Amino acid sequence: MKQLSIQYPFKKLRSEIVSGGPPKDGIPSVDEPTFVGATEANQTLRADDIVFGVVRGADVKAYPQKILVWHEIANDTLDRTPVSVTYCPLTGTAMGFERGETTFGVSGRLLNDNLVMYDRATDSRWPQMLGTAISGELEGKSLREFRLIWTTWGSWRDAYPNTQVLSEDTGYIREYDRDPYGSYTPLSGYYEGGSPLFPPLRTDDRYGSKSVVIGTRASTGAAALSKASLRDRGVIEGELAGTPLVAIHNPSLDTAYVYWNPDDAQFTLRDGTVTDSRGQRYTPDDLPLEREYAFDAMWFAWAGFYPETREFE
Repeated sequence: MKQLSIQYPFKKLRSEIVSGGPPKDGIPSVDEPTFVGATEANQTLRADDIVFGVVRGADVKAYPQKILVWHEIANDTLDRTPVSVTYCPLTGTAMGFERGETTFGVSGRLLNDNLVMYDRATDSRWPQMLGTAISGELEGKSLREFRLIWTTWGSWRDAYPNTQVLSEDTGYIREYDRDPYGSYTPLSGYYEGGSPLFPPLRTDDRYGSKSVVIGTRASTGAAALSKASLRDRGVIEGELAGTPLVAIHNPSLDTAYVYWNPDDAQFTLRDGTVTDSRGQRYTPDDLPLEREYAFDAMWFAWAGFYPETREFE
């Protein structure tokens, strides 16, 4: 566990928690995940299916969205570290956490439409997007997060042909070829637009409610940018508490990386390669800057938790 970096009004947040419908563990976490290779995964995954990819140490894995939409949490091990891979369909957020000696489950409750997890050691409650316990024995503690790459199966498979893929052999019978909320490919249903399922904590019209943003947060505040704009422009500059930031698009995985850029260095992106003002070349995920944790989210959810968020230019 790590100490909380951004202060939250826990009492106020607890008062905003609502029932999502299913009871505690009514959406069952995957606690004994099994994996298959890319060749076998090709039999059940289309190239444009969404997966959440991760590389940690020697482990390269992909977790299909069409499986996690039915489970929301997979308790796994990566690089010999116990982790929870989590996905909330109502906020469009896929996030990884180091879970320590416990496992996480789905509480059946929501905050700002976001999955509220619980740990099976203390029953403390953890809104996924905060990664911080807002009630229970561990209130105020934050989990160590790690990046999941929101991308397509075809893109991930091409980049990591030796990847392992979460199998549909979860121990549960579910219609893994049917998403109860709609579809990302093509975009339809809940994901396409309209209002959140439950009233969000706040409303903010700087972006469309369900527009996808790349959000990042630190002890000094939070910042976000439109993923569609970054896809179009390649590089977008911003700042947080007076320190410049730069966001870089990775076209091969259609993902983004956010870096602290204190010297306001200039970068351009062309054909998947980043070039600085001196002509030095880098891959989008390996600039000579400190990278900040960032993840995809629906705008309403990000703005609800981080109302003072700064926009990238």
